[in-house]
Amino acid sequence: MTENERGGPSRRALIGWGGAGLAIGAAAAGGGVALSDGSPGRASAAPDHAVAFHGTHQAGIATPVQDRLHFAAFDVKTEDRAEFVQLLKDWTAAARLMTAGKPVGEGAYGGLAEAPPDDTGEALGLSPSRLTLTLGFGPSLFERFGLADRRPAALADLPRFPGDNLDASRTGGDLCVQACADDPQVAVHAIRNLARVGFGKAAVRWSQLGFGKTSSTTPDAQTPRNLMGFKDGTRNIAGTETARLDKHVWVSASDGDAKSAWMTGGSFLVARRIRMNIETWDRTSLQEQEDVFGRDKGEGAPVGKAKEHDAPFLKAMKPDAHVRLAHPDSNGGITILRRGYSFTDGTDGLGRLDAGLFFLAYQRDVREGFIPLQRRLSAHDALNEYIQHVGSAVFAVPPGVRDSHDWWGRALFSKEA
Repeated sequence: MTENERGGPSRRALIGWGGAGLAIGAAAAGGGVALSDGSPGRASAAPDHAVAFHGTHQAGIATPVQDRLHFAAFDVKTEDRAEFVQLLKDWTAAARLMTAGKPVGEGAYGGLAEAPPDDTGEALGLSPSRLTLTLGFGPSLFERFGLADRRPAALADLPRFPGDNLDASRTGGDLCVQACADDPQVAVHAIRNLARVGFGKAAVRWSQLGFGKTSSTTPDAQTPRNLMGFKDGTRNIAGTETARLDKHVWVSASDGDAKSAWMTGGSFLVARRIRMNIETWDRTSLQEQEDVFGRDKGEGAPVGKAKEHDAPFLKAMKPDAHVRLAHPDSNGGITILRRGYSFTDGTDGLGRLDAGLFFLAYQRDVREGFIPLQRRLSAHDALNEYIQHVGSAVFAVPPGVRDSHDWWGRALFSKEA
């Protein structure tokens, strides 16, 4: 295949420029090296295991929740706007391929022996595993590149809530990428390769692996359980509930002024690392556990009801029960879309599990979603005796990549790019 047919300079041409392996991109995304086209000898997509990358909204929000997570927050290292825009284009091109089950660049083998391969290779032979990659912009990004006047008001800084014990090394970030897949190796491969593509321009600030989804966006699916053994997210917004998504999740053109119009079709993400005091919880009586949640542990039914999905009678629960305090009827209708995952990261050196919930919540406006809801929960929730928020971040998640000529964040940078 000639250079013109590939739509960009070959890897060997880049070697001649002294840039081997440093500029991995796709001409379709606006420059750089053309990425793999799935030619023979490369891993190919299994259509029944692939989630469409292009769309009005980014995949990984209302998409049916996958089994595994690798979430990463990045710090931007370049001060050059054009270089950062190129990074977004390169990341988009790489994400487009990986979500289809294809390797990045010229793949993990068969290239120039003297240079590192373009793809790290651990996903070779694996299906796409419903991989979705979802990108967001943190508040701190808008302090760069002349973007201050384009920061949406709905991207509010989170206040310090009662009981927060935030670790600065697990908090914040200029960018985030949420990788969800049914195979953990596929999710890790995706973040690893984006970090590689971004070398010198963006660096991982912190990351979190997750397993055991704790929420579902699929109607009629069995509600997952968290590490406390209780079903979580019984009335979570389903991916098929278009009206609820439009009302509570997707940003509308009418939501703000001209400076935030670029967010139309996007959403706002709150990520919280919530550590559970597992050992204390495990010594708590069943009755108290059920009182804390306001549900029975077996069926997941609300207090006084028989089935999980029976409408709860909130006044039958204790005043500080989690379900009672978090329910939309107790909060003026506040509703968020949850995509949380359980995590366990070894022990804390004192024989206690470092485990809990990596909470992910999407909403139309953080000021009208997570912030007022968490203020209520942090002040009154009986669950607070057994949990502690130790990491936190908020991101503006732009609309989806529409087609092969589009790229993550194009609407934000359209006047500058």
